[in-house]
Amino acid sequence: MQICGYNKTTLLDYPEHVAATVFLGGCNFRCPFCHNGDLVQNFHMLPSVSPEEVLSFLKKRTGILTGVCITGGEPSLSKELPEFIRCIKELGFSVKLDTNGSKPDVLEDLIKEHLLDYIAMDIKGDREHYGKIAGVTEFSDGKKASFDLSPIETSINLIQSCGIAYEFRTTVVKEFHNAASFERIGRWLHGSDRYFLQNYEESPAVIQKGFHGYSKEELLGFMEILAPHFRKTGIRGI
Repeated sequence: MQICGYNKTTLLDYPEHVAATVFLGGCNFRCPFCHNGDLVQNFHMLPSVSPEEVLSFLKKRTGILTGVCITGGEPSLSKELPEFIRCIKELGFSVKLDTNGSKPDVLEDLIKEHLLDYIAMDIKGDREHYGKIAGVTEFSDGKKASFDLSPIETSINLIQSCGIAYEFRTTVVKEFHNAASFERIGRWLHGSDRYFLQNYEESPAVIQKGFHGYSKEELLGFMEILAPHFRKTGIRGI
């Protein structure tokens, strides 16, 4: 497990918690609009932080922080993740996991061991375009590969039925998403608890530049499409 840094205090990454955020390197997706490009593509070249350093910091912040958000990259790729979370839980913190849902077996084990208190799963897009949006079916040499959606479907079902607080969320990119996309996503995830849209914003570390977000009015229009399918919907990043 390579920890590429941690944010000592955040009020944004873990709903209803004053939290720290831990960033793990490595990802099996290549979403071209990913704003953490270095964590995805170049994480082996980044400075690393030991788990012991993070745990030592958290121990000192007991009583001040109430939660820890583990994000990436894709945290579920790290074999050491369960033990790291156990150590965090032993310090008395709630744990939120950010995941792309590609490793449902890891997710299921974490749920069974009661290691998670909140799950945030990224929904890249509708079923038809999922692999393209995740950057794993089209390559620069023009070749294409198929994308197996079944792990994503399995993770969605796990999250919906696990009894743990959760949210699904989509980074909205004009080049990949439109009203029809959200009609399909709404039907796909119908009956889920929370679903949030995050407007795309260009950042220096984005994998591929040149994408665009939507206006507030356009995002509100998408929310109208989605609202009947979820208990709670919201927009972030505007």
